Amino acid sequence: MDRPLLNRRLAEFGTTIFAEMSALAVRTGAINLGQGFPDTDGPEEVREAAVRALRDGRGNQYPPGPGVPELRYAVAAHQERFYGHLGVTCDPETEVLVTAGATEAIAASLLALLEPGDEVIALEPYYDSYAACIAMAGATRVPVTLRADAATGSYTLDLDELRNAVTDRTRLILLNTPHNPTGTVLTREELAEIARLACERDLLVITDEVYEHLVFEGEHLPLASFPGMHERTVTISSAGKTFSFTGWKVGWVTAAPELVAAVRSAKQFLTYVSAGPFQYAVAEALALPDSYYTGLRDTLRAQRDVLADGLADAGFQVFRPAGTYFITTDIRPLGESDGFAFCRALPERAGVVAIPNAVFYDHKDQGTPFVRFAFCKSVSVLEEAVSRLKAL
Repeated sequence: MDRPLLNRRLAEFGTTIFAEMSALAVRTGAINLGQGFPDTDGPEEVREAAVRALRDGRGNQYPPGPGVPELRYAVAAHQERFYGHLGVTCDPETEVLVTAGATEAIAASLLALLEPGDEVIALEPYYDSYAACIAMAGATRVPVTLRADAATGSYTLDLDELRNAVTDRTRLILLNTPHNPTGTVLTREELAEIARLACERDLLVITDEVYEHLVFEGEHLPLASFPGMHERTVTISSAGKTFSFTGWKVGWVTAAPELVAAVRSAKQFLTYVSAGPFQYAVAEALALPDSYYTGLRDTLRAQRDVLADGLADAGFQVFRPAGTYFITTDIRPLGESDGFAFCRALPERAGVVAIPNAVFYDHKDQGTPFVRFAFCKSVSVLEEAVSRLKAL
């Protein structure tokens, strides 16, 4: 057969670096700080809720296309609980759609809202599925780069660069805040400017807010809460990061009815429905008391500090994140310059796995010296990883 077996627009992505690094972790027995999944499960009462749903026969057959009512109403209540003071509300009947994790929500939203030839602005570095899904939609990604500031140990967004990236072909902006992999939490002023730009240029915005409850400095502000943004924003979140059930793949979209209807039209040809019994359990999880959410944040902040301090002691330049559960480091103080080579050798050299940030960039040179570590692991695991890294 002469024709290639993989669409050329997807061929550039190939096997993901995450699969490669995870395989290295297994082969070498290394501590896997590459992929972002916790090493402990979420609350016992939520797991028991899933078991009850299975035993009661709830969700064992196709659940409703938009999601089970219990979860849709729980998502709406969650929005009101945490963001109602900002004016954020949603109708559980018309403005909530349950998806197979945030990844499907992103794919369905981009497939629904884009036409071939449209341009999508995304903040670089970005989660790798963004680029793949934009390609599947036949659109063109336009990166706006978050710049590493060594003096402050943080990343910054150039709002003028963002504004200048908009052309007559721009259809939407794809945001992620809190931001993976840099840990940046966009400020009120930055979000207000993005909202003004979207309204001025009649743009849609898809905003990935899966780390909404993992903010250590600053505050999480839904873009949909800003003037003029409810009718043009698709907000995405999920249970995986908030409740440490990444394998359940339960996510959701909230947006104005016409946007939800559009996303659902694409979603029904992807998974159709998914995770029936888990949807009932996540509905109960969203109603957990405030102490759960503050406890999660405080625990992860402590884990962040253990790994950040240890990486700094090991010689890395550390960009301490304001949110998420990832830390970006610069390897040049170690005498290294190639993140790919460094990460591929690290399991053998130190028994630790990390991810090269260059995979999250179109401008590969911008990400070459940076490496990402995940700190959603127990303190004992992080301390052992730090001990190993100090031997470099």
